[in-house]
Parts: sequence; C-alpha cells; structure tokens
Amino acid sequence: MLELDIQKMIFEFIGGLGIFLFGIKYMGDGLQRSAGDKLRDILDKFTTNPIMGVLAGIIVTILIQSSSGTTVITVGLVSAGFMTLRQAIGVIMGANIGTTVTAFIIGIKISDYALPIIALGAVLLFFFKSKRIHSLGQIVFGFGTLFFGLDLMGEGMKPLRALQAFQDLTVSMSDNPLLGVLVGTIFTVIVQSSSATIGILQELFGQGLVDIKAALPVLFGDNIGTTITAVLASIGASVAARRAALTHVIFNLLGTTIFLIFLPLFTIFVQFLQLKLELNPEMTIAFAHGTFNFSNTLIQLPLIGVLAWIVTKLIPGNDSVVEYKPKHLDPIFIEQSSSIALGQAKEEVLRMGKFAVIGLEASSEYQKTFQQKHADTSMQLEDAINNLDRKITDYLILISRSEMSPAESEEHSMLLDTVRDIERIGDHFENVVELVNYQITNKVKLTDSAKNDLEEMFVLTIQTLKDALTSLDDKDTALASKVLKSEEQIDKMERTLRKKHILRINEGTCTGSAGIIFVDIISNLERIGDHSVNIAEAVLGNRD
Repeated sequence: MLELDIQKMIFEFIGGLGIFLFGIKYMGDGLQRSAGDKLRDILDKFTTNPIMGVLAGIIVTILIQSSSGTTVITVGLVSAGFMTLRQAIGVIMGANIGTTVTAFIIGIKISDYALPIIALGAVLLFFFKSKRIHSLGQIVFGFGTLFFGLDLMGEGMKPLRALQAFQDLTVSMSDNPLLGVLVGTIFTVIVQSSSATIGILQELFGQGLVDIKAALPVLFGDNIGTTITAVLASIGASVAARRAALTHVIFNLLGTTIFLIFLPLFTIFVQFLQLKLELNPEMTIAFAHGTFNFSNTLIQLPLIGVLAWIVTKLIPGNDSVVEYKPKHLDPIFIEQSSSIALGQAKEEVLRMGKFAVIGLEASSEYQKTFQQKHADTSMQLEDAINNLDRKITDYLILISRSEMSPAESEEHSMLLDTVRDIERIGDHFENVVELVNYQITNKVKLTDSAKNDLEEMFVLTIQTLKDALTSLDDKDTALASKVLKSEEQIDKMERTLRKKHILRINEGTCTGSAGIIFVDIISNLERIGDHSVNIAEAVLGNRD
C-alpha cells in the first residue's frame, strides 16, 4: 500500500510538472506568435540606454514567459553584433524582473477553473480558422494547462508532509540558508525553468511544507539555476556572447549574496507584506520573488559599466563581432540633400554586399569542413542581411519623398534593385547551409570528384560576386562587363557539372541522395551568379 502511495505521489508530481512546463511553453509560443516578429525589433530598438534595455527585457520576457528564452535571444543578438555587451546587461536585468509575472499569475490561485479554461482554449484552437484566434486559443489553452499541471503537482506533494526525510531537509534549510540556495539551484538546472521551480516552491509554501525561512534561500537558488540556459547557449559562440552569459550568472550570484547577508531583514519585510496586504501563501512567494529581482536590478543598474569590465577581464580576447546595425542611414542627410542621402545609402548597400560575400565564403567552408562555426557565421550574416534589407529599403523610401533629379531617381531605383539582389543572395547561401545540414544529418557522402567540382564553382561564384560589388563601388563598367562573362561561365559550368553528376549516378559511384544535394547546391550558386549579373547590369545601365 505504501509503495502505491509513493508511486502515485511520484507520478502526479512528474506528470504535473510536465503539464506545467508544457503550459508555460505553449502559452509563451502563443504570445510570441501574437507578437509576430516584434520581439527582436523591441530588443533592437529599445536598448539605447540601460533603463530602456531593462524595460525591453521585461516586455519580451512577459511576452514569451521565459527569462531564459529572453537571455538566449539576447546572447544570440550579441553574438550576431546587433547588441553591445552593455545593452545586453540591461536586457538581462529586465528579463529577471519579467519572469516574476508568472509567479504572480500562479498566485491568483484559479486552479479550480483550469479545466474550463483548457476547454475554452481547445474551442478557439479547433473551431476557428483565423490565425489570430488560433494564437489566442494557444495562450488560453496554455494558461489553463499551467494551472492544471500545478494542481497535479500540489496533489503529488501532499504526502511529503508525512516523510521524515523531507521534514529534516526543510529544518536544515531553515537553519542553513546556503543549503536552500544549493537545492534551488540544482533543481532549476535540472528542470531548466525557474518559473516551474518557483511554482513548486509556491505550492510547498502554500501547503505549509516549508516555512518562509527555508523558502527564501530556495527562491534565490532558483534565480541562479536559471542562468545555466544562457551559459549553454553561449558555448562555442563569440567572446561577446560568452561575456553576456557570464554577466547573467554574476548578476544573480551577486544579488543572492547581498540578500543572504540581509536575509533576516528580508524575511521580516516579506512577512510584513503578507500581513499588511493579506496575501495568500502563493502570492507571498510571488511578492518575495518580485522584490528580490526588482531590488537586485535597482542595486546593480548603476554598476553596468563595472559588470562589463569584470566579464571582459574574466573572458579575455578580441571581440570580433561585426556591427550589423546600419552605420550610414542617418535621416538628417535626407533633410539636407537627397544626393548625400543616396551616397550614404550606397555605402550601406556595399556593407550589405560585403556580408553577402563573407556569408557565401562561410557556406563554402562549411560544405568542405562540416565545422559548425562556419554554418553559424553564414546564418548570422543572413540574418544581418535581412535586417539591413529592411533598414535600407525604409531609408530609400524616405528619400523617394524628396525631390530628386533624373540621375538621382535612376540611382535610387538601382540601389533598391541591388538591395533586393543581395538579400536573395543571402537566401541562396542559407539554402546551401541547409543542404549541408541535410547531408550531415543523413550521412550522405559526395565523391572526391563532386567535392572538387563544387569547390571550383564556389571559387568562381565568390569572385563574380566580389567583382560585381567592386564595379558598383567604383562604377567600373569594364569590371561589370567582366562579371557578365563570368556569369556565362557559371551557367556553362552548372550545365556541365549537372551532366557529370548524372554520369556518376548512372555509373553507381554516387547515390541518388548525393546527386540531389549536389545539383541543388550548384543551382543555388548559379542563381547567385544571376543576381551578381543584375548588380553589374545596373552599373552598366547607370553609366550609360
């Protein structure tokens, strides 16, 4: 009988935890889909100073219901050069405040209505075709599932009251706060969600299984444990990304140290809040969590420069991150002179073109070596190209509202077309990376002959793109004419290599899967050649 009780307790707890984590994730995905592509824009636009960075971190974390998710996005943005280390620190601080919203939601205690909420979410998901209603249904369904999982976990934890070992542990945590911090940290590292571990803590405190003296150190540990996700995301990333992840760790460690020193005072303050505001136990933990993260941010916000200096010393090395934000698109030039503004736009287009060259070269290296760092470089550069595409296009649209001479109008059209061509080149080398990913995943092998053919075509395509961009920069019609001839070579090479590979397949020296990958790669390279020609032809048309 005892074994059945233990089994029931374990099954209800781990099942409830799984449902809770699913609810958090599903609700966050729904919120994210509702927000569309605005998350990155929020982080990109609203991080001009530390306070705005904190606000951006709060907003994004509320939208995706995961401080770890926000921190991982931030690490990625730092790695890709969209955000500086100082900006990232503000966002990370804001993420810690944003994650407390989940605890406040749990504190509302609406578990009795979890099943009707799930039913409502299911109706919105299955009986409506609108994407917006689907996203709303996902949010509602995830919200109900969150409380249903929490209720199951609570039921599973009730028998802990009778276990002597658990009673001894809670007494030990009350007497030794460091033990509580360790328990919270380890559990959050295992579960990979501070929201889940805070939710469990709220249930334990609500059932009287732990007192406030044991609960608060565990809460501090939960905040330390959540940093592991960002640390894992930064492995193999740029120096700047690793520094951002380390900042997250130091921020929470420092906050925990400060609050442990003043733990008796903090405990009295939390008990005062509970009494004065007539808080239920779950909401008491939510307020403690919110107070900890808000106060920690308030204390360390003026120290952002110091934190950046510390992590720079702890993780030495050259920060090789390229600044992917536009450098030349200042709206003030449009007001002064459309001619100067067009010149600035052209400089930004050329920067965009350089990223396309580096991305194409990285995809070539990935195809040869299978080293993940080359794939990451390509994908980051493709992301940067898409960002510049939007920013440059918006800038050119602003210019078009000004009066322009016929020559300026022609230059304006040429730049718009060139931006579109470079963006498509980014798409094509991204396709190459995805094809190589497929090759690695499915263990498809190319023959040495096929590899040599690909390398030859990569070399010619990269040089053709470089020549096209140089001709644009210098308005060099001779070089632009050379690009047209090179593109003819690329077309001829693509046809020849396609035939050679069909022969290899017929002879049995190459598999059908390898043939598909080979043909798709050379097709993408041929299309890059076409876009290079478009750039060169624009130069020739411009000069004429």
